[in-house]
Amino acid sequence: MKKLLTLIALTGALSVTLAQTTAAPAATPAPAQATAAAPTGQQNRMVTCNKEAGAKNLAGEPRKAFMKSCLSGDTAQTSQQNRMVTCNKEAGEKALKGDPRKAFMKTCLSSDTATAPVTQQSKMTSCNAEATAKALKGDERKAFMSTCLKG
Repeated sequence: MKKLLTLIALTGALSVTLAQTTAAPAATPAPAQATAAAPTGQQNRMVTCNKEAGAKNLAGEPRKAFMKSCLSGDTAQTSQQNRMVTCNKEAGEKALKGDPRKAFMKTCLSSDTATAPVTQQSKMTSCNAEATAKALKGDERKAFMSTCLKG
């Protein structure tokens, strides 16, 4: 940040000095907009990243880390973002809506499926949510739950 501000100040001073040395004495002064330099890509990125950090209410070290990755152009998704995409896809395939979807998403996002084995409780939660989404009742629900919990 300090480097960027220093660079902007030096660029402004250089453009003023350059304008004074190259201007002809009898020439009319140029409009202020013509002598101002257009923002660079990095400056535009700084503005965008600052807006994003402000929208996320980031401060201190989290903001510094976010700004560093944002300004470097690091747009790779985090593992949590990748998990969110996967869980959303699974919930959509199961046609879950409302509270069953919330329960499924909570279970899906809180567990690390790559390293943690699927527990009976998480199976029960997802099977229950799926049965509710399908509006199964009575014997149909019991049969579905039995099959779902075994597999």
